[in-house]
Amino acid sequence: MEPTKKTGKIWYYGKETLLLLEISVNLKRKNMKDFFKYVLATIVGVILTSIVMTIICIVSMAGMMASESMSQPVKDNSILRIKLQGTISEQASEQNPLDFLSNGEVQEIALDQALDALKKAAKSKKVKGIYLEGGVLYANPAELQELREGLVEFKKSGKWIVSYADQYSRAAYYLCSTADKVYMNPIGMLDWSGMASQPIFYKGLLEKVGVKMQVYKVGTYKSAVEPFICDQMSDANREQVTSFLGNIWENMLKDVAKSRKTTVEALNSLADSLTFLSDPEVSVKGGLVDKLCYKSQVREELKTRMELESDDKLTFTCLSDVANSEELNEKVDEEIAVYYAYGEIVDDRTSGFNREHNITAKDMTYDLQKLAEDDDVKAVVIRVNSPGGSAYASEQIWHEVELLKAKKPVVVSMGGMAASGGYYISCGANKIFSEATTLTGSIGIFGMIPDASELLTKKLGLSFDVVKTNALSDLGATGRPFNEEESRLIQAHVNKGYELFTGRVAKGRGLAQDSVKAIAEGRVWTGEQALKIGLVDKLGNLDDAIKAAAKIAKVEKYTIGQYPSAEPWYMEFLDKNSNDYMESHIRTLLGDEYYSAFSLIRNLKNQNPIQARLPFDPNIR
Repeated sequence: MEPTKKTGKIWYYGKETLLLLEISVNLKRKNMKDFFKYVLATIVGVILTSIVMTIICIVSMAGMMASESMSQPVKDNSILRIKLQGTISEQASEQNPLDFLSNGEVQEIALDQALDALKKAAKSKKVKGIYLEGGVLYANPAELQELREGLVEFKKSGKWIVSYADQYSRAAYYLCSTADKVYMNPIGMLDWSGMASQPIFYKGLLEKVGVKMQVYKVGTYKSAVEPFICDQMSDANREQVTSFLGNIWENMLKDVAKSRKTTVEALNSLADSLTFLSDPEVSVKGGLVDKLCYKSQVREELKTRMELESDDKLTFTCLSDVANSEELNEKVDEEIAVYYAYGEIVDDRTSGFNREHNITAKDMTYDLQKLAEDDDVKAVVIRVNSPGGSAYASEQIWHEVELLKAKKPVVVSMGGMAASGGYYISCGANKIFSEATTLTGSIGIFGMIPDASELLTKKLGLSFDVVKTNALSDLGATGRPFNEEESRLIQAHVNKGYELFTGRVAKGRGLAQDSVKAIAEGRVWTGEQALKIGLVDKLGNLDDAIKAAAKIAKVEKYTIGQYPSAEPWYMEFLDKNSNDYMESHIRTLLGDEYYSAFSLIRNLKNQNPIQARLPFDPNIR
């Protein structure tokens, strides 16, 4: 073919050639687009990889730092320093290496670890004394009481305790009052203003948004529903709170009076006027504080007690280091298992008001089955610290405890609270121990289901209609409240649950069901009060419960095992249903009062409508 046109170095030979050239150009353009696309993808990939690698490096470094801090050996001539700041938890968990990001502001004392450390410190030749740093501590009375007993027991070793703080909350001072010397900053603050319960009521808020709670309950004192249907405490609730709050305060007064060598009357008189706003000299004159001084002066006294020169350095250790030091007892095959059951009782991991830590029925029943099958485990102590929760879940756990008890002794140690559902899962044990200030009882059931029909129809303008084959086919319809027949059926269901609950208690405690009902009605008791009416067997701590379990099992030498094992810290990130890493941070920042309200509103939709639990927030801290 002859050339038809010439352009530069490219010759075109007719339509066929032009078509081939067009195809070639299009291929080149496509290749260029793909080229830029792949280049861009590569750049994005490099950037993302760099970010991920940076995060991994930071976490790895933090992990190494945390690992090193957790494994420090206790040095000779050490002082055990305990910072009373933040919250108290039941059980130590694996340390999260990202905790260093909080810059020490979020603190948590693990009660089991602290008590173990105090026992070891008392016997260790390396630990010479304890330095308590007071602060703002959030904990329930029974947890404080058990930790305080550990400090008192430590002093029996003949070693000393010194306390200092810029500010003492009531909870922190209750612990620090055990010290041989209590010091405070010259312009510091000490709160000894007594105790109060200040529940939050949501009725007005719900009315504003057009929501009304439909409540079905059994128990005159069952006050968990009051925040949603009242704007103040009922007379019955005021009666029970006055009773248990007064009993808790009496116990605290007696303990502090004994340590500070004063009288209950004198301490009560101080409580009427001594708040954070009081002059620090009032605390000295009242006998609560020995001396006002600065931290540097306290350090000099510590050096004197350690027989050091003024230019020498003090050596401190911490609870985790001491707890992880050598074992006090030799390892033997026979074991007393301590199972920690704390938090709200829920059906599964996605339900419940509080996501920080829950007792999940499925998990706990499985764990108890494994303990029942373990021949090395001779007895089980269930450490209960729970306000209750799902009535259904509580029944499942109760049943598993009965099966376990048929094979080996089961003893319950009640912590901060073991009320309602918490008492439900405890009542079948061979023996029940509680602290004098443990909140327990609250034997009652309630159902609470929101009616959002006003919000949906009047405020949002929605309309609803229905076609149904039977009278109750639309039970629970969202466009209307329950009708009379539906309400009757739900109340009957709640009544049946109450009969079952009181029957379980009657069987477990060896009482007539009518006798149980006389002390039930949803009423909350302290452990000291519960002892008098037969709901607990003895006042005592976890150690007392372990000794009792060993005695029932006829075991003299034994190892103490802790269950369930703490999950690795990174599981919080891998498991979407696990505890939120930020939960404890939010709780510390909001305080228990507002945190509970926040947690409740956030998770209301996940709750089981039939509950056996305490009020959502007793607010007696």
